[in-house]
Amino acid sequence: MGIIRKAKLQKKRVGLALSSGAARGLAHIGVLEVLEREGIPINMIAGTSMGALIGALYAQGKTVSELKTLAIELGSRRFSLLSDLTLPRAGLIQGRRIKNTLKSIIGDREFQDLKIPFACVATDIETGEEVVINQGSVLEGIKASSSIPIMFTVAKWKNKYLVDGALVNPVPVSVIREMGADFIIAVNVAPDVSKKAYQHNKAPNIFNIIMQTIYIASYRVAEYSLSGADVVIEPQVTHIASMDFHRGQECILQGEIATQASIPEIKRKLKI
Repeated sequence: MGIIRKAKLQKKRVGLALSSGAARGLAHIGVLEVLEREGIPINMIAGTSMGALIGALYAQGKTVSELKTLAIELGSRRFSLLSDLTLPRAGLIQGRRIKNTLKSIIGDREFQDLKIPFACVATDIETGEEVVINQGSVLEGIKASSSIPIMFTVAKWKNKYLVDGALVNPVPVSVIREMGADFIIAVNVAPDVSKKAYQHNKAPNIFNIIMQTIYIASYRVAEYSLSGADVVIEPQVTHIASMDFHRGQECILQGEIATQASIPEIKRKLKI
């Protein structure tokens, strides 16, 4: 009986929920590296915004080393990627350069082509409803999940106009549960808005203002989402600003540190 029970426990389907967080989301790479090194299985992934990008690339089969290279590239090109300004009808930035960069990395893959089941979250800007994207173009799904309101033009998907999923589900624990996960590891890199995240030497710019507005709006939702996870990993990256993509290596390191500290709890609960 004991052997049978242990076998069943080891067959638990482990789901990984990766939060939004802009540049801080690069910490997800460090999380993946440690989970992989420690032999923690990842049977499915759900992500929001930057968590959607990192999760989709890993689900596609990108190695941690390749993801680290991507993080460095994002840091070196952060200004050029944000430079295609448009008339502010639906967003300040058209996002064509970002989309072209993502397409060169992801290609024309569809969700069904991914090696690990994956879903991402966006927000219907007209109804305020959560939209879970798990079919069709992976590129379009990521674009919708990370279309920060005001900053980027809205994304159109199946006759819906979508923006960043952080507004409705910044840490998609509920989504990964619906995908069939028995054991959920949630990674949260969004700042605690009850505390001062980082020191400004000057007044915050429009990008920081937009991101902080989203964090404030979604803070309680994130708290509630995390309560449904079996293990919560929270890398210490709140001192890093939303657009500090040039600090990718620091974010990754913090992801590694936080995950390594959580490994005993994960293994104990998974009985491995």
